[in-house]
Amino acid sequence: MGAAKALLVVDDNEITREGIGTVLSREGYTVGLIATAREALEYLRRMPRPDLILLDMFMPGLDGWAFLKEIQADATLAQIPILIITAMSIATDEWAQSLGAIGLLRKPFDTPTLLEVVRHYCGE
Repeated sequence: MGAAKALLVVDDNEITREGIGTVLSREGYTVGLIATAREALEYLRRMPRPDLILLDMFMPGLDGWAFLKEIQADATLAQIPILIITAMSIATDEWAQSLGAIGLLRKPFDTPTLLEVVRHYCGE
């Protein structure tokens, strides 16, 4: 088995962020947990690139839309796959892809769904 995949969860909701982190860590992923998009950008510019970012869209300050624009403007960061996690009922995979993300996971989601989607996007 190869090295553990590194994931970054960016969500301002502490319960959601910690819950996702716990589930993914138990499955062997290396998980970074960050509460704001601004902190996530700083983290990404100084740490090794994660294999996947799980990004909430509605956050105070720099939101998910602005975060995606910042990422896409940086050639070294633009290659990181981003999965949008949102409670927006009208959100679709096509919408997420139009923003530069690889896909969408709609909240609330259960553990099996989270793991299935993360494994899929991590190529497992």
